[in-house]
Formats: sequence, structure tokens, C-alpha cells
Amino acid sequence: MDLLELIRQGEGERLEFKQRTTRPTRIARTLASLANTRGGRVLVGVDDKGRVTGVRDVEEELYQLREAARHYIDPPLEEQLQFRAVEDHEGRTVLVVTVPESTAKPHRAQVADGDWRAYVRVRDQSVQTSQLTEKVLERELPPETGRFERIPLNREELAVLEYLRQHPRITLAQYQKLLNIGQRRAYRTLIKLTLHGYIKHHDKQKEVYYTF
Repeated sequence: MDLLELIRQGEGERLEFKQRTTRPTRIARTLASLANTRGGRVLVGVDDKGRVTGVRDVEEELYQLREAARHYIDPPLEEQLQFRAVEDHEGRTVLVVTVPESTAKPHRAQVADGDWRAYVRVRDQSVQTSQLTEKVLERELPPETGRFERIPLNREELAVLEYLRQHPRITLAQYQKLLNIGQRRAYRTLIKLTLHGYIKHHDKQKEVYYTF
């Protein structure tokens, strides 16, 4: 594994840097969000700017990660995680945690006693889901069988995809205006396309939007 090449990619939907795992609850959100989205890696011993700081105690980090995956994520992720300790050219150790995309979505992380919430990755952030996003996650097919059940599309549905080929995103209001249709009808179409994997639903910002 080329550690420096991996770091050069920068944090994103499938890569997170952590200087250390101080609390199981905090790392649990990251692990759950990766498993709920497309999977990815966590590099422990790398700061937010991509500088290698190394970990002092690999066993302690492993303990915290396993605790998070076993006790602070539901359903637990402990069996799915893969760990690898990698040294850089100066002998500093980075713990590479590989999180596969899960077949048992949605995974929820414990944020307080009795309070469990689901998270997904949006760019380089672990974002709490809405009820809609959780329904989408529950409807996804396991990765090995194809991520979604694809369906034939009608004219109104194809119009969304054509718009997204020319624009980075579309909102409910934009889609209503595009086809001159009511909110309820437009909403049903966008959710249908989301559930079947043609577009992605994003609820990080104030206004919900959709992308390929």
C-alpha cells in the first residue's frame, strides 16, 4: 500500500483522516457513515491537513475502534472492519482501517444514552440522515448483487437525468419548474429515482437537492 499516495487523495466520501481515536462515540459516526455509503478508509495517525503524526499505541487505537464498532454501532460493524498498520519513511505508524460498504444498512451510531442516529458520507463529512435517507438505505440491494433495482423510466423521469447531465444538481423547485408539475408529483418522481439508484438525495444543506 502506498500510504503517501493515499494521503495525497485528500479527505472525501471514501477517505477520512484522524489524528487519534479519542472517543468511541465520535469514531463510531465515521465508521457508520462509510458503511452506509460506499465504504472507504480511515487513516488514524494523519491530521486534517494530511500530515502524518503517527499513533503512539497501535493496540490502544485498535481497542477503541473495536469498542466503537461493537458497542456504539447498531447493527455492529466489528466483523466487517479490516485493520493494517503501515509505517512511513520516518518510521511513524499509521493505522489504516478499511470499512466495506455494508449489506445491513442503515447502521446507527450512539451519540448519547438511548440516542442512536444514522449517518452517511457527503463529500468529506459524516452527516446525520433524515428519515427519507434511511428509507433509501433500507431499500438498497447488497453491493454484491448490484446496488439498486433498476427500472424503466418514463418521460418525466428521463427529464431529471437529462437535466443532471448538464447541471451539477437539481432541487424539487427546479424540477417542478422544469416540467411545470405540482410539488407532490415532482417529489414522488425524485424519490422514486433515488430509491432505484438513478440519483442521490442530499440533505446536508438547508434545501434538499439531488445529483447523479
